[in-house]
Amino acid sequence: MIKRVYIHSRDYDSIVRYGREHLPKESCGLIAGSEDERGRHIKKVYYLTNVDDAEDHFTLDPREQLEAVKDMRKEGLKPLGNWHSHPESPSRPSDEDIGLAYDPNASYLIISFMAESPVLNSFHIEKGEVTKEDLRIYNDDYPDW
Repeated sequence: MIKRVYIHSRDYDSIVRYGREHLPKESCGLIAGSEDERGRHIKKVYYLTNVDDAEDHFTLDPREQLEAVKDMRKEGLKPLGNWHSHPESPSRPSDEDIGLAYDPNASYLIISFMAESPVLNSFHIEKGEVTKEDLRIYNDDYPDW
């Protein structure tokens, strides 16, 4: 079953800003929130350092990752997955992304900056199989739930 993933437009806009600030390098982070019968609800986006400082791959800073997980616990949020940018390639998992996707419960958000308007997609990756998730960007005027 394809999961539906909800993200508020302010979080989407924040990911876009952060990603643009770090171009031409990949940027990355974690997502946390809640889950119910309707899907996953991203409540907080974490912005972590790409310790690889590279244009074509990323590694989350382990210390920052631990701090983010501690914050999730403190805030009562569930880890939902991660996000990263593709500065010059499409918003889909690369072979490396697929190979490094070890958590079958995670949503993997990828934002592409290869065109003028950024494109954000969410994916489920399990045993090398990629499924695009139904990503919904909402705002307070148009909540979608």
